[in-house]
Amino acid sequence: MILCCGEALIDMIAEPTVSGAQGFVPHSGGAIFNTAIALGRLDTSAGMLTGLSSDMFGQQLADALKASHVDASNVIRSDRPTTLAFVQLKDGHATYSFIDENSAGRMLAPEDIPKQLPAVSALYFGGISLACEPCADAYAALLDRHGPDRAVMLDPNIRPDFIKDQTRYRTRLNHMIAQSDIIKVSDEDLDWIIPGPEPLEQKVPLLLQAGPAVVIVTRGSEGASGYLANGSETSIPVKPVEVVDTVGAGDTFNAGVLAELDRAGQLTKANLRNLDLDELRSALAKGAEVAAITVSRAGANPPWAHEL
Repeated sequence: MILCCGEALIDMIAEPTVSGAQGFVPHSGGAIFNTAIALGRLDTSAGMLTGLSSDMFGQQLADALKASHVDASNVIRSDRPTTLAFVQLKDGHATYSFIDENSAGRMLAPEDIPKQLPAVSALYFGGISLACEPCADAYAALLDRHGPDRAVMLDPNIRPDFIKDQTRYRTRLNHMIAQSDIIKVSDEDLDWIIPGPEPLEQKVPLLLQAGPAVVIVTRGSEGASGYLANGSETSIPVKPVEVVDTVGAGDTFNAGVLAELDRAGQLTKANLRNLDLDELRSALAKGAEVAAITVSRAGANPPWAHEL
């Protein structure tokens, strides 16, 4: 089972009410939640480790996990509120305003992390849960405890507005990168992690030297590239579709990559170290295929396996 570790929240998306005034409709979301949902819909064994509230929004998130066949046995429940993200869409792109103080997800602490993770073969981390404390320290502790004998994928999805102490964040992120087997970054993420005017092609080897076996760089409409520690690389184009919005695109891309590597039996530390370019390209292509369907419809609504 691939265990997705990170935020689950409610996206409050603006929609007109019957009176014509603008209102907000609650949609289940969060970067890590979206990836878990997408994996479940792709018939890949997936689970979620997060902090969920006992309030009505927490129940909505729990119901959504169950509906997409995502294991919730590692969800940590509390009576703290659910994180809310108020979303404004402009030209298909989303901007967010978060209400996250003292939330069930954010207040997850290292002592909440389970001592055992039976049946978990791989771990996936990322999103704002790596920037918001104390949950960021909890996920770092989870990786320390359970990462050494499991395949690990990390997508930092850096949002500078969430980073209150850049030194602490960089230290924690660099420690997690060193323990990861797959790092997926956008071109903007890579420029933030490794500042400087050098082109991406010069920064990727530096990221690989930090420890990962595979680095994936997404470039929006220009497609995605994958790099192996032996210096080889491959790229895939974006599948042309009519874009409704980009909400959840990167999250479902990651699910497609993980699902294909898992299907091919490559989602282990040893096999990722020996991955060949054809296997990497197949994983990137599946990620692009899944993401193309997601952006062709409103919101983070990943496809089911029968839709591919």
